[in-house]
Amino acid sequence: MRPGMYIGKLGDGSSPDDGIYVLLKETIDNSIDEFVMGYGKKIDVTIKDHQVVIRDYGRGIPLGKVYECVAKINTGGKYDTEAFQKSVGLNGVGTKAVNALSKYFMVQSVRDGKTKVQEFHYGKLHKDHNIKKTSEPSGTIIVFKPDDQTFKNYRYLPEFVENQLWNYVHLNAGLTIYFNGKKFFSKNGIKELIERKIDAETLRYPVIHFKDTDIEMALTHGQQYGEEYYTFVNGQHTTQGGTHLTAFKEAIVKTMRDFYQKDYEASDIRASIIGAISVRIQEPVFESQTKTKLGSSVMAPDGPTVRTYINDFVKKHLDDFLHKNTTIAEAIQKRIQQSERERKDMAGIKKLANQRAKKANLHNKKLRDCRVHYTDTSNERRFDSTIFITEGDSASGSITKARNVQSQAVFSLRGKPLNSFGLTKKVVYENEEFNLLQHALNIEDGIENLRYNNVVVATDADVDGMHIRLLLLTFFLQFFPDLARNGHLYILETPLFRVRNKKETIYCYSEEEKRQAIDKLGSKQAEITRFKGLGEISPQEFSEFISDNIRLQPVVMDDQTSVKKLLKYYMGKNTQDRQSFIIDNLRIEKDVIEEAEVAV
Repeated sequence: MRPGMYIGKLGDGSSPDDGIYVLLKETIDNSIDEFVMGYGKKIDVTIKDHQVVIRDYGRGIPLGKVYECVAKINTGGKYDTEAFQKSVGLNGVGTKAVNALSKYFMVQSVRDGKTKVQEFHYGKLHKDHNIKKTSEPSGTIIVFKPDDQTFKNYRYLPEFVENQLWNYVHLNAGLTIYFNGKKFFSKNGIKELIERKIDAETLRYPVIHFKDTDIEMALTHGQQYGEEYYTFVNGQHTTQGGTHLTAFKEAIVKTMRDFYQKDYEASDIRASIIGAISVRIQEPVFESQTKTKLGSSVMAPDGPTVRTYINDFVKKHLDDFLHKNTTIAEAIQKRIQQSERERKDMAGIKKLANQRAKKANLHNKKLRDCRVHYTDTSNERRFDSTIFITEGDSASGSITKARNVQSQAVFSLRGKPLNSFGLTKKVVYENEEFNLLQHALNIEDGIENLRYNNVVVATDADVDGMHIRLLLLTFFLQFFPDLARNGHLYILETPLFRVRNKKETIYCYSEEEKRQAIDKLGSKQAEITRFKGLGEISPQEFSEFISDNIRLQPVVMDDQTSVKKLLKYYMGKNTQDRQSFIIDNLRIEKDVIEEAEVAV
């Protein structure tokens, strides 16, 4: 009845922190625990037609305890061993939440040559199979289909699933995961994670990597704007950081100040940093059941504080490393000094730009704000906070009238944005539109204080709208790539057609959906309208597809994406290459019609 307590926001799968990915994580976590205990080195994950199948090769659930493990609350099967003292799932809630939020759930345990199967519908036991003999290898098989009434229009995006699985194998050396036949395996832990996340050409120096029993860290500097961190507690990806991230950042600054014997600004030391830290803590305290932010202040009862433990570890290992690797130490200092020069050069420009932004906020209506923001950590609706970036007064006016004023804001652009490819961040402050936009989002100093969970580009589905969308994406990827990396950046999908008769109206997002709607309503009775721009859509109609039926296409950056190469190809001066690309990939109306005829 209150799923948000256990899986955070619901969502449709367009964001990496949507509930369907938490269901996947909660199920896999149990298989990971088996691996940590030394049982089963392989996990198979299959997702097809909205159905998830997870098979591990651990010991299998005790056959007499299958029901309790998946359907009875507060019956965790963890044991008082050193491995499980540093587990994230001690309260026995995760799998039960998956069961309760699935329209179909099946559990099969294979143990000691016998197997037990139970099937559930919406958390209720539907079919209890007898124990049988089997020759299958021991382990646990979980099958579930999320409830499509709770998770409306949901789909699993492979990029988000693969990112989850890569994190698992980076944090568990020796574990192999297969996802729809693709192999995930890592030898070098979070060092490899950093190398996979960042383009090798942009690194200032090789990744620095240290590992001990309860802590592992990796660190380098790139050429991107902002800071980038990946943090983990007991194998759990803490996407919102917490006490361990705060301590890690603090320790890096302190160590480098001491090493270089200069009181550099913390922001200059951390500019363009890419870091990762993983710690194992006894009895970790998280700020919610989804375990995305660590609240613990100590490593273990009667143990050192998280801050002291991480500070001591970083100080010892990083300081020793810098003394032994003078070339890398010099490269880091050059990067810090470059950041220092850039900050000082920008100081005057930023001051004037901030004054303009404050004055503009008083006298214009570019931003129609909402009441709940992503920074409101105590508010359950913070994940709903959305800002639509629109073009023109008519479109922004319609969305403004149709929006939910509690959680949806609107920012109105004036004309086409500047092509910011290859420019420095100075342009963000000198260009009024960009400056006001970054202030509206509150991302001048990074995305830690981002005011909206969902940043949605809402432009017309015509040539000009596509061009504006491309220019905005260039701006975000050039200066604020973390918005995309952390799953905050989206494209609003708006209907291309309205098909209706006297009884029913259907909004269609493609030619195929239009044909299906015409077939349903009858070609002679159907009235077909082609929407050319957002300004043509009335506020009443807008409310139909920016509320419960909203369709958002996430801007996903996979681990092979180099932002620099991507922007250079599409926004640089290689006109001939782009022209060839367009010609090779152009799909005209004739092609679409022929494809449809073949399909029929």
